[in-house]
Parts: sequence; C-alpha cells; structure tokens
Amino acid sequence: MTIIKSEFALALNQIATERGISLEEVISSIEEAVKIAYKKEYHIEEMEEILVKIDPKTGGARLFQEDKDITPPGFGRIAAQTAKQVIIQKIREAEKKSVVQHFKKLEHSLITGRVIRFDGKIAYVDIGRTEAILPPSEQIRNERYYPNTRLIFYLVEVIDVPGMYKIILSRRDERLIQELFKREVPELAQGMVEIRRIVREAGERTKIAVYSKERGVDPVGSCVGQKGIRIQSVIHSLGIDEKIDVVQWSDDQKTFITNAISPSKPIEIEIHEEEKLANIFVDSEELSLIIGREGQNIRLASKLTGYTLKAQPKEEQETAAKS
Repeated sequence: MTIIKSEFALALNQIATERGISLEEVISSIEEAVKIAYKKEYHIEEMEEILVKIDPKTGGARLFQEDKDITPPGFGRIAAQTAKQVIIQKIREAEKKSVVQHFKKLEHSLITGRVIRFDGKIAYVDIGRTEAILPPSEQIRNERYYPNTRLIFYLVEVIDVPGMYKIILSRRDERLIQELFKREVPELAQGMVEIRRIVREAGERTKIAVYSKERGVDPVGSCVGQKGIRIQSVIHSLGIDEKIDVVQWSDDQKTFITNAISPSKPIEIEIHEEEKLANIFVDSEELSLIIGREGQNIRLASKLTGYTLKAQPKEEQETAAKS
C-alpha cells in the first residue's frame, strides 16, 4: 500500500487503519463516484470515457477526456461532497463486515443482552456492538420481555445478505440449557462428562441425559452439584423457574427408560422394539407422578428415549393376564 504524507492521505490512512478498509479501494471508489456525479450534474452521455484523478495533496478531483483537462469551474465542491459520501459509505460497509465477522465467531454460544424495544412481536436486544432480534418462535411462551431486562440468550445464527444482516437469538433452544451447564460444570467443559441427549419444553421442564466413560466420575452428580448447587446456578442464570431433570444415559433401553421417568419407579417395562413402544407398569399411586402435570414428564421422557411410553397401573396388567 502506498502511503502519501498529506493531510488528505493521512486522514484516509487513519480511516483505513481503524476500519480495515483498503486505501486503494477507497480512492478507486471516490474516483468512480466523482465520475458518476460529474456525468449526472452536467448531463454527460454514459458512453463518453472520462478519467478522474484525485490529487493526493489536496484531495481535489480533476477530470480528463482524451488527456484533456475538462474539469468545470467550481466542480471541487461537488467532488468533495461525493468523496465524503463515499468515505461514509465505506466506513458503514467496513463496520458491517466487522460486526458480522465478530458475531459469526460467536454463533452457537451464549450471549448476554438487554431487551430494548418491540416491533410487533419481535423483541430487539442490545448485545453490545449492535442489535439482535428475538423472534416469536424463539421466545418462551410464559416469559415477559420488558425493556431494560438483561438476559442470557443462545446465539442461533448470523444471517448476512447484501445490504443488511440479522443476528438471531433464542430463549427456547435446548442448546441454551446445554451451554449453561457447560459453563457451570467443569467436567462437561473438560470432556469427562457428556450430554448425550437433551429435550425441553421451554419455561416448563427440561430433561438431560448425561454419560461418563471416566471411571469414578458420577455424571449426574457432577451436573447437579453438591446439594444441587450447580443445577441451581443454571436455573438462576436462565432467569426463569424451569424444572431440570438430569438423568444417567444407558445403552440398555429398560435402564434408560427407568432413568428417564424418574423420580417414579416402574415395577415392570415391556419393550416392543419394532414399534418403538414401551409399556410401563407402576403402582397406582405412582401413576400420576410418572405422567406428570398435563402429561409433561412422560412426554419428555418419550422424546428423551425415542420410545412412545405408555404408563398403566400394574393391577391392569394382572387383571388382563387373569382374563
């Protein structure tokens, strides 16, 4: 890059350095913009070849046609305004590029933001260098997003299209819970414990299946923490009273189903592998516990295990067997 020690060039060099814009690119853009402004101002045919040269000492523009200087008197004012507009545009483009690159690196991670306004049902969130959006599809149904409320979000995606970009946040995504656990549980961050599967009804309940191949490491205990301190930290960071069940993964389907429906304890489980169906027989007093409020516990356990789980009292199985 050629650096010219003049007030005009030094100003451009400063902009180029701070914003990461090529100096040659800015000069070339100014020359092209000045040419367009000249043709528009003086009604010049597009076909005519015009050469624009920027004076590096003054920033002034001269126009040439077939090596003849055709710069009109007083054209310097138009050229200066045009150069200013080009520089502002280049700065905006550079800032956009910088913001997109910065947040692209943060995709699929946690980010803290402050709700600033609503446009219809879309919430706009200040995330530091720019605004992001929380679409209705990524909002928790029973959560209210008041202006100036600070929350932790999951950065789903940065959409970069010509002329604009969108940063999409989520409060519903299962990975929000997953990343909160990674932040609170060193064993997860170090790879000693793995989250094998996670299902969620946002704002209500989440079930997480965890596993460890390290001998002596209790994956459930690691995630729950002593006296539940780690799981409580996750709920506190989430900012909403959502119930979280951490269960142990098992390759044995009956064991995994038993873990998934906890705290209820089944008497017997009948698995029909082809239909991906499991009949669970329990004591009558356990039935409401295994089903959960509005069927939530057994519904989430079904999603977690990949089996349709049907719970019924043990007495019904015995009656059916006698008949």
